[in-house]
Amino acid sequence: MNKFLYILVFSLLLSACKSPEARRPISASTGSFIDQSVERNIKLNERETARFEKLMSNNPEIDYIASESGFWYYFNDKAADSLNTPKFGDLVNFDYNVKAIDGSVIYSKETLQTQNYVMDKQELFTGLREGLKLMRPGETATFLFPSQKAYGYYGDENKIGTSMPLICEVTVHNIKDIQ
Repeated sequence: MNKFLYILVFSLLLSACKSPEARRPISASTGSFIDQSVERNIKLNERETARFEKLMSNNPEIDYIASESGFWYYFNDKAADSLNTPKFGDLVNFDYNVKAIDGSVIYSKETLQTQNYVMDKQELFTGLREGLKLMRPGETATFLFPSQKAYGYYGDENKIGTSMPLICEVTVHNIKDIQ
């Protein structure tokens, strides 16, 4: 009888240790908000690209370069004597202005003043940060940034509005390795 009791208790313990079954969710999200957001951003990108393509076709004398990062640019002044492009942690001294796609000035170089930026360690909007990495001291380049590479949906909460594509003319004065 003792043997039977031990087997019974042991069997009960084993069956009691079974993990509970996972419950199924009561409701499932369809992702319609995400789908709508993706669709809206695709259409916005297509509109901005069409505007930039029109601008570029109206200026056939300019050799626009499509960046791997999703913006266009050209060099106003190219520095042939320097191979030094900024790397992580370098101090970049530069001037820039910000224009709307119609060419109207939003922020002038005088308003923004000369900037000192530690590469990838300080805040700067994505397009400008990526654009600076393509430049050498003494160069001036003009960048065409779609809104997602500029200030995005929120703008700068001052003069740059919602989903606004920008044109920036940037001059790099010098690059210093400060590490």
